[in-house]
Amino acid sequence: MKLCYDLRAGVAVRHVKVKPRCAVLTMLKRLDKIRFRGPRTRDEFPDLAESPPASDNECSDDMQLKPRAALRDTEDVLREPAGSGSPTMAAAIQDFQRSESERLNEVKGHLEIALLEKHFLQEELRKLRDETSVDSLRQELERERNEKTGLQTEKQQKEVWSSRLQKWLYERFGVYMEDFRFQPEESTVEAEEPLSAKRLTENMRRLKRGARPVTNFLRNLSALSNWHSVYTSAIAFIIYMNAAWHGWAIPMFLFLAILRLSLNYLIARGWRIQWSIVPEVSEPMEPPKEDLTVSEKFQLVLDVAQKAQNLFGKMADVLEKIKNLFMWVQPESTQKLYVCLWVTFITSCVLPYKLLGFMIGVYAGIKFFIIDFLFKSCPKLRDKYDTPYIVWNSLPTDPQLKERTNATVSRRVQPVVSRGSLANVPCGGSREEDSGRSHSTKKGAFHEIFNLPESERPLPVCENGWRCCLINRDRKMPTDYIRNGMLYVTENYLCFESSSSRSSSSKKHKVIKLVDITDIQKYKVLSVLPGSGMGISIATPSTQKPLVFGAMIHRDEAFEAIFTQYMKIVTSKPPASTEL
Repeated sequence: MKLCYDLRAGVAVRHVKVKPRCAVLTMLKRLDKIRFRGPRTRDEFPDLAESPPASDNECSDDMQLKPRAALRDTEDVLREPAGSGSPTMAAAIQDFQRSESERLNEVKGHLEIALLEKHFLQEELRKLRDETSVDSLRQELERERNEKTGLQTEKQQKEVWSSRLQKWLYERFGVYMEDFRFQPEESTVEAEEPLSAKRLTENMRRLKRGARPVTNFLRNLSALSNWHSVYTSAIAFIIYMNAAWHGWAIPMFLFLAILRLSLNYLIARGWRIQWSIVPEVSEPMEPPKEDLTVSEKFQLVLDVAQKAQNLFGKMADVLEKIKNLFMWVQPESTQKLYVCLWVTFITSCVLPYKLLGFMIGVYAGIKFFIIDFLFKSCPKLRDKYDTPYIVWNSLPTDPQLKERTNATVSRRVQPVVSRGSLANVPCGGSREEDSGRSHSTKKGAFHEIFNLPESERPLPVCENGWRCCLINRDRKMPTDYIRNGMLYVTENYLCFESSSSRSSSSKKHKVIKLVDITDIQKYKVLSVLPGSGMGISIATPSTQKPLVFGAMIHRDEAFEAIFTQYMKIVTSKPPASTEL
């Protein structure tokens, strides 16, 4: 407490300043914090009488200390010798007491609010404890922990068992599982063997030996159908028809296959068993020759090439006929197949399979044992009524289709040519003379090149000529010794057209009268090569050595045509003509 003196109008005034205690300020701050916890007022809380006694006792000491402290401060002020009985001092003391009482009332109100807040919070806490018990939560938490631990343990055990199972499966079945692993296909190029006469002959013999069982089986079937052995065919026919009638055709074929395998097993074991309708003809095995001459090797290659050519030709004919049958190349043949397929389809949909199998089996037996035998024994009957045979023979191959197309085009072009040429022909001209004039080679009209009459034209067999080379052994110059060209045969002449670019004139062309030929024979240019050669030797009185037409691919055809025409002219009266 401090005393101040103010001199106003000569009067000494003493002001008393009371310094508040630190405890009171601290308590006010705490009460402010408590007050702003929520927007509740005193009307919202129950009376203090309903509050528990523990809360009243807790705050009773504080409430009793604060009035005592205020009384002590008042006593200290009264004890100071500031001139007792002064009216100013008494007013100051009254003001101080009034302000202290207001502050105490305010503190008391805050305390009441704090007590109400505490009471409310205790009620909320008690309700929460009633709703949720801590023990049950702890038990549930412990149970969850135990379950989690059990799941982890079970998972670890499963992983251990799965790893053991995988290891066991891989040890037992890993080898088989590796076979099903997808891998990209590796493209390997096989090394081709060089051409060898010995190897070629060996492969042909292997092919023949490998195809022998198939050919023997087909030959036995053909003999069975042809009734080669009447008793065997009759027994087979009765057994088959009985099996087909009772629906045992398929089991019968399976039994025959098992029987054949059993016989093959016994034969492989050394048993001598021969079961064949037609006796097998064993061909003599020629021992392979180690040392072959050049001509023998060449002849061997030609023989093998000829066999391969014929075999490939037959296979190509079969495949081309099948292709043309399904591609409607010949509509009348494909139409029969189309109708037959429709009838079979409708029959299979309507009739039960047992009846359908019975009908097919009976028809196959009658067709194989009776109808085919009649058709093979009577070719005329087969040509009229054997529909599959007629359709198969009527199917064309690709070369036959090409020939038909060329023939059709030639028929379309021929009337146009004949109409154009008839305008320049006199009235008495024949059709053959007209066609002879229209024929031409690469260098012009045929009769103009060889200076022949217009009636001379190539025969139909050599209309396009035979490519060959003329060997004139009377000449010594290389350019005149061998000439390449085309050989033609007419009714009276044998003509050779040289293909040299410098032979535009007729000097290097050769024309020989057929009546002047003194000798004609097949000729072999090189005696080292095997075979009969590829040349034709023609002798005339005008040549010292015979003329040789060599390197002819169609030598036999040309020789036959020339010799036939030569004999026709020799036997008849030869016309008067001179060599050009």
